[in-house]
Amino acid sequence: MEKIAEKKKAILESTLKLVKENGFHGTPMSQVAKKAGVAAGTIYHYFDSKDTLIMELYLYTQYRVLDAMRENSREDMDYKTLFFSNWMSRCQFYIENPDALCFMEQFVNSPYNNRCSREQNERFQKEVLQFIERGIEQKYLKPMNQRLMCIMMHSTALTAAKIQLAGQVSLGEEELQQLAQMVWDGIKLN
Repeated sequence: MEKIAEKKKAILESTLKLVKENGFHGTPMSQVAKKAGVAAGTIYHYFDSKDTLIMELYLYTQYRVLDAMRENSREDMDYKTLFFSNWMSRCQFYIENPDALCFMEQFVNSPYNNRCSREQNERFQKEVLQFIERGIEQKYLKPMNQRLMCIMMHSTALTAAKIQLAGQVSLGEEELQQLAQMVWDGIKLN
């Protein structure tokens, strides 16, 4: 992820927390400024409107997820190991960042999601789609719709994190491995 100014990061992180607590409509810019410890004018230096802030927060959160996945992957990993690492890293990111999980859930179910251009969404999906495409080409994965595979991988990690955070089940390393195995079994080429 690109290096961002500390004040801008504070604004983004504060917005994540406030959106989790109050939703989009219950989070005015004045409250964001107060929580971030910046002057209201500072917010407008970075974001010309609340809508712009929300849209950029979506991009920021997506980059953080990709960074978490990249952090735990290495060039020398075989395809299956890398798949497990990516899936578990995504899930672990949301468990460790419940504000981000809540924001993403609200975002995709809001009119903001419709404002995302295909290019914006593809910027993040590109890396995952290329990974899936490589798996199909190298005969690790079934020759299925790559976007559907992407949805399944993301939604299962998100749901697992949600039930962990809700206290419905305790997901340790072993349970995360089992869930990743179930996803893998669903898409691997037999």
